[in-house]
Amino acid sequence: MKLIHSCCYAIAGIKYCFKSELNFRVHLFATVLVSVVGFICNISAAEWIAVGFCIVLVLAMEMINTAIEKLCDVVHKERHPEIKIVKDISAGAVLLAASFSLITATIIFLPKIIMYFK
Repeated sequence: MKLIHSCCYAIAGIKYCFKSELNFRVHLFATVLVSVVGFICNISAAEWIAVGFCIVLVLAMEMINTAIEKLCDVVHKERHPEIKIVKDISAGAVLLAASFSLITATIIFLPKIIMYFK
């Protein structure tokens, strides 16, 4: 029963991010787009694992960033230079994950797209 409650709380967190966070929805749109292109390009199982890892990494980092930002807003409602640093670091982690994902997607898809147009 405790596991079920934990899963319900986790799903509520995902729903919250979907409803309230534009960047989360943008990343989900990118997930759908990359998945469609993956099926069209018939990527390998290993490539699907890399793509899946990148998708989960970016979405999870976006959720962690949201949680940190919400917590910071509760701890210190006014602007504060140290809180800004925490939020900037958190956003930077998302940027690193998204950049890694873009590089991975380029390595996987660019050769296939080039071959398609040849």
